[in-house]
Amino acid sequence: MTGSMPEGQKSDLKLSPLNDRHVALGAKFAEFGGWSMPLEYAGGGVVAEHTAVRTGVGIFDVSHLGKATVAGPGAAEFVNRCLTNDLAKIGPGKAQYTLLCTESGGVVDDLIAYLKSAEEVFLIPNAANTARVVDLLAEAAPSGITVSNQHDDFAVLAIQGRNSDEVLQAAGMPVGHGYMSFEEARFEGTGLTVCRTGYTGERGYEVVAPREVAGRVWDAIIEAGRPYAIQPAGLGARDTLRTEMGYPLHGQDITADITPVQARLGWAVGWQKESFFGSEALKAERAAGPRRTLRGLKAVGRGIPRPHMQVVDSNGTVLGEVTSGTFSPTLRTGIALALVDPKLKINDSVMIDIRGRASEFMITKPPFVEPGVKEG
Repeated sequence: MTGSMPEGQKSDLKLSPLNDRHVALGAKFAEFGGWSMPLEYAGGGVVAEHTAVRTGVGIFDVSHLGKATVAGPGAAEFVNRCLTNDLAKIGPGKAQYTLLCTESGGVVDDLIAYLKSAEEVFLIPNAANTARVVDLLAEAAPSGITVSNQHDDFAVLAIQGRNSDEVLQAAGMPVGHGYMSFEEARFEGTGLTVCRTGYTGERGYEVVAPREVAGRVWDAIIEAGRPYAIQPAGLGARDTLRTEMGYPLHGQDITADITPVQARLGWAVGWQKESFFGSEALKAERAAGPRRTLRGLKAVGRGIPRPHMQVVDSNGTVLGEVTSGTFSPTLRTGIALALVDPKLKINDSVMIDIRGRASEFMITKPPFVEPGVKEG
């Protein structure tokens, strides 16, 4: 790219294979895990892009997400000895949400594992954590198993919304497979992986494409989506969409200091497995009960919560802290995820200190909106 940098772009950040498309669309950029990625687009904005996904279809570039392959005899069994979820519960062609934890139970990263065969597992970790995930797995890998960092080799496009099937079908890609399932496809003679996953709570797909064809795949999907008013959507809308679903974000709702037990992610832990990284600490915490737990909060008034704001009772006693907070475009009110005292129950009233003013919130069980991710 020549000339002046577009708004928000810094020359020391990695660029998506689709960067030129975003520049042409007038994107506003921000840093995500060392990458310059679209925050929102000209003529759209976070609320419009969010609404397009909830009511029709949107397309995101999430190429900043990591990509890694674990391969070799017994690769799937090895991965299952490391990650929390039980990979043995799914078969080839299925994907699984899982976590990589420290020995003390904190979360190094949450990721999606694509089980291709007993000898190959493809992983999609978060951008900032990819190198750490690869290093930890490589250090633990026995002879004959390789862990390859492919962070820069692929683009990832997320097509999300109730019209995602129609758009991908019009683009010549396979649709209709079950939630957390994937299929291999061909585009201009090049292999793609199309998985029914996403981070929005809507029915949708993620397309993993080699970087050399990524731009043409984007163009084909945009063209196929024109009859459905497909909306390019930035990572600002992705954040409001995931918060409405109560999906955790690593670095905020789960960290090296926030365990899956505290984050209410016990469903992503294979408790019956003999071992995985952090298993002893997590099983002990589960048995004793966590000292804090992640809850949803919904505004009673007009307050908009933000991370690190304190959650207090009517007397000002600190009960916890907001980990994610935003304005919900769907509900038109403030919502949050917060680590709070586990004694708090659904429908309990609490206060959030918003710039010196106490605003009332109600403890709520996420998702905050009706999910459509598993429909059909």
